[in-house]
Amino acid sequence: MASRNPIGVFDSGYGGLTVLKEIIYKLPQYDYLYLGDNARSPYGNRSFDTVYHYTLECVQWFFQQGCSLVILACNTASAKALRTLQQNDLPKIAPNKRVLGVIRPTAEIIGNFSETQEVGILATIGTVVSESYPMEIAKFFPDLKVFQEACPMWVPLVENNEHTHHGADFFVKKNMHSIFEKGENIDVLLMACTHYPLLREKIEEYLPVGVKLVSQGEIVADSLADYLLRHPEIESLCSQKGQRSFYTTDSTADFDNHATIFFGEAVLSKHIDLETIKSGK
Repeated sequence: MASRNPIGVFDSGYGGLTVLKEIIYKLPQYDYLYLGDNARSPYGNRSFDTVYHYTLECVQWFFQQGCSLVILACNTASAKALRTLQQNDLPKIAPNKRVLGVIRPTAEIIGNFSETQEVGILATIGTVVSESYPMEIAKFFPDLKVFQEACPMWVPLVENNEHTHHGADFFVKKNMHSIFEKGENIDVLLMACTHYPLLREKIEEYLPVGVKLVSQGEIVADSLADYLLRHPEIESLCSQKGQRSFYTTDSTADFDNHATIFFGEAVLSKHIDLETIKSGK
């Protein structure tokens, strides 16, 4: 690698590229290393223990590449693995390194968008079952009502490039109808999965007038900028040459093809073997 101390950005697949895109727009000077664990994705329906072990393996790999800061740009990994990594693993394996997620930054400000004090969360099954959003939001907005809707078909639609076709309408309409049945006064709807911004146009077709649709990329980018400002001891370890490197545990051709859709520009990735990930080398 040309960059010795990049900021690591991790996702189970391609979705985290929507977050990385916003981070680079906000903080273009830093070096970034992206890893998509496509060979084992999606994480959404996997158990807490499996997601934790997969995420830990990948985080350790990032550390081996010189990353002092890793962003879990994946709601499922943030929901099922982040807390254990921060509390149990980092003090033992890398006390001077940091791993951050996407849920807390969103929870810290989501209530500011709502006038009715009712928000809806669109997410994977794993994120919904974890109850991470209701628990985190309650810390900052205890009076806010949070309604969740699991959308298990949305990620496959995006990853199979069906998100712009008519077949996607059935599933989007179904889930949108369901979330507003749960909370009739919802005025903020959070796309709590990094794939969902690609479905924005479809979602907006079934969005009631006056409801604000929120994605996480800009929120996470702003939060990261603030974090680096407040933690100069970490910021000083992050190299600043404006370099980007992309890795996948699966086919590079497939990754590069999908990545263009998520990232908004051409990507040239490298393959890394799962055994290398598991050994942290």
